[in-house]
Amino acid sequence: MCAHRKTNKVRPKKSLGQHFLHDLNVAARIVGALNSKSAPQHVLEIGPGMGVLTQFLIPREQSQLKVIEIDRDSVAYLKNNYPSLKGSIIEGDFMEIDIREIFAEKFSIIGNFPYNISSQIFFKVLRHRDQVEQVVCMLQKEVADRIASPPGSKTYGILSVLLQAFYNIQHLFKVPPGVFTPPPKVMSAVIRLERNAVVTLPCDETLFVQVVKQAFNTRRKTLRNALKNLNLAAEISALPLLDKRAEQLSVEQFTNLTLLIEKSRGAASG
Repeated sequence: MCAHRKTNKVRPKKSLGQHFLHDLNVAARIVGALNSKSAPQHVLEIGPGMGVLTQFLIPREQSQLKVIEIDRDSVAYLKNNYPSLKGSIIEGDFMEIDIREIFAEKFSIIGNFPYNISSQIFFKVLRHRDQVEQVVCMLQKEVADRIASPPGSKTYGILSVLLQAFYNIQHLFKVPPGVFTPPPKVMSAVIRLERNAVVTLPCDETLFVQVVKQAFNTRRKTLRNALKNLNLAAEISALPLLDKRAEQLSVEQFTNLTLLIEKSRGAASG
C-alpha cells in the first residue's frame, strides 16, 4: 500500500457510472478474495479509479499487474500517485480493447464494475474464457444474485446459465451504499468466478446460447411455447422436459436439450 500523500482527487463522473469505493476494509476484502494459485498470477484490474483496490494489489506477489481505465482524470491520478504502475496503465475502454494485447497468458480480472456495463463485461469474459481463469468483482447486488443463482430461483437467468457453464461462482458478501462516493441507490455485492474444467460444450455453442436466450425471453411460459420460434421437431416438442420453464433447467439440461435439437436438425437435413 502506498504510504505517500495522495493528491488531486478525482471527481466521480455520472456519465461513466463512477461510484468510488472509499472503505479500505472492503477494498482489502475484495483483493483478498483473489484465489492465488501456486504459480505467479497475471492480474488485470478494470476501472481502478483512484486506486482503492490497486494499492492492495501492488504488494501481492504476482508476475504482472495491469490496470485499464477509460477516465483521463483517473489515469493522471494513478500516474501521479502510484509510480510503481509505470508501464502498466492502459488508457482505454475494456469493451473495445483486444484482451490478447494485454496478456498472452492466462490471467485473473478484478474490479468494481460500472453497473451500466457489467453484463457486457461478462459476455466479453465468456468470449475469452480460455484466458480468463478468475474474476473477482463488485457489482449491483441484483446482478450478482442473478449470476450466482441456482436453477429454480426466480433470479436465475441467461447470464446464470452461460457463466455457470464455464465458471464456478460464489456469492461472497454484500456491500452497503454508504461506502461509496457518491452512494449508489442500490446494494452492491462481491462475487468470484473460477474457471471450471469444461473446455467446450458437447453441443453447438452458438445454438446453446440461442436456446438459452430464447427460453428466458418469455420465462413465464413453458419451454414448449418459449422455444416455438426455433421450429422444434415434433419428437422434441413432445418431451416432458418442455413442460418446464427456463428457470427450472440446469446447465446440463440446457446442454442436453440443445444437443437434441442439433441432432434433429442434422437428421432432417440429411
